Amino acid sequence: MIGELSLYGVFVPALLVWAFLAVLATVALRTILRPIGFYRLVWHPALFDVAIFVILLGGVVALASQWAPT
Repeated sequence: MIGELSLYGVFVPALLVWAFLAVLATVALRTILRPIGFYRLVWHPALFDVAIFVILLGGVVALASQWAPT
């Protein structure tokens, strides 16, 4: 896996990029779950959001490690 990415000559940690993608996926998932009333079933919504973020971050990193050139 690549340690950092070069964005116009600025090296950015790869985990920062993957975390940004996971945040976008988390926000998209929240906008789907909130209107259907899913959060009424959740004991602690903030803790649930953090758990979803961690799960999505793990998925994004796993997908990125498969596609990264070796």
